[in-house]
Amino acid sequence: KNRTASNIRTIFQKNGGLGTIILSRPSVLNAYNTKMRDEFWEILNAIKIDDEISVVILKGEGPRAFCTGADLTEFGTSPSPNIARQIRYERAIWELWISIPKPFIACLHGFVIGSGLEMALLCDIRIASPDALFSLPETSLGMLPGAGGSQTIRRTTGLSEGLRILITSAQFDALEAKQLGVIHQIVESDQLEITSNRIAQDLLAKDQTLLRAIKLAVTEGTDLPLQQGLELESRLVAQTLASISS
Repeated sequence: KNRTASNIRTIFQKNGGLGTIILSRPSVLNAYNTKMRDEFWEILNAIKIDDEISVVILKGEGPRAFCTGADLTEFGTSPSPNIARQIRYERAIWELWISIPKPFIACLHGFVIGSGLEMALLCDIRIASPDALFSLPETSLGMLPGAGGSQTIRRTTGLSEGLRILITSAQFDALEAKQLGVIHQIVESDQLEITSNRIAQDLLAKDQTLLRAIKLAVTEGTDLPLQQGLELESRLVAQTLASISS
């Protein structure tokens, strides 16, 4: 995507093996609308098939927010064809995302709300500045999470805390987010991008076949019985050894 194009709301930049996705509607705190979703879908497909891209950073543009969730001014008033389109894309886009066996790093600041938090939870490493504020407010708005939140939050925090966050629409700051496991590290705002890029470069220096195999082993093995999970690991070990030896 071309950063200078005024109609682009989800920017994609590629620098060697590093891909960067930027949510770019800062005037509305990067609220996630239909256009962004369509662009995001295209970007994720490109990342999945591009063998040069090994690591991805996701961040939000502007000083106030990573993403405040779905743009309710649009989603709440869409005519029926748009609603059908919304449902179709939402069901597919998150499944597409989790099918990509490449590390994603979330670079979080300001408001990380609703689908903003849900997108962060789909990333593998989450770094936040001290001003970050988190919430899944959907139940207070008469809705259910639509971007995987009911599944990802409890896998991240554990069942009890995940359910509490969902049913109470609790807001929590960066310190509590770290304690809950929602984020992995808190860094000062001026160090957020530097830290995320350093982690990305460390990952790029590793064997990409191994990294993808590890992500597959963890993500696909999460809900398997232990025996099946061990069998999955064994298959991935054999595939990786065969790939390295060839």
